[in-house]
Amino acid sequence: MSLRVDRYTDASAFLKAAGSWLASAEVENNVMLTIASSIADGTRTLKEPAHFAAVLDGEHIDCCGSQTPPHGMLITDGTADGTAALAADAYAALGRLPGVTGPRAAAAGFVKAWLALAGGRADVSMRQRLHKLDRINPDLPTVSGRLRLVDPGERDLAVEWVLAFAREALPDAPTGDIAEGVDRHLSRGTLYFWDDGAPVTMCADAGSSGSIARINTVYTPPALRKRGHATAAVAALTRHLLGGGRRYCCLYTDLANPTSNSVYRRIGYRPVCDIDQYKFSER
Repeated sequence: MSLRVDRYTDASAFLKAAGSWLASAEVENNVMLTIASSIADGTRTLKEPAHFAAVLDGEHIDCCGSQTPPHGMLITDGTADGTAALAADAYAALGRLPGVTGPRAAAAGFVKAWLALAGGRADVSMRQRLHKLDRINPDLPTVSGRLRLVDPGERDLAVEWVLAFAREALPDAPTGDIAEGVDRHLSRGTLYFWDDGAPVTMCADAGSSGSIARINTVYTPPALRKRGHATAAVAALTRHLLGGGRRYCCLYTDLANPTSNSVYRRIGYRPVCDIDQYKFSER
């Protein structure tokens, strides 16, 4: 197999070259598509240049990768040779990475190729499952409260809850840009509270690509859990996004958290594929 890797720092150029290929599996590639699109349209501003890459076999794309500092590499599915080429090119271009996230086999192949070049070690920091839904379970119980947008005057509470979510659900993820992320949500109207006399649960519209919308940052403070608020909030936001013209909603769960997996299953979300996240270290 004769492969080449095309690199991009411009998100628009990357989408022009690889966008249609990514969209051919838009559920699986939804994060890469929404990240690249948000950079291309100016919604997301980066302090350091992004890295995008497409591995090609002749004129056909094998796999793609993206990295936005200070986060790890995000990769698509691909052949073993394509994934190894992606890792080798990332090492040549970037030298160091905090980690990689991708479909299970592809991520493992990337890790093997990366460690052969960079040394050190890699540990699985999270095993995730991607789910999608096109129809909400009609038999969900009624829960008191309502879904509403977070008001700009509630910014401090939103930052506090997003930070708590990150520390609990994504302990290895950088947190320095959380306030900026909340501000971006507030300006776009994509951050929500389930309000039952006061905010009790938070969730976010993480962006859309094509016919797919994604939900993330689902958080209920520990003292308010096991009351059905998270189920109600995610169901209501899912209904809202589907009603806005999206064919599917998708979200990711931590396989180590049976509670969240059961919540989304009750709503109607079904598994698509498993995603592994690795953390790199020098020893």
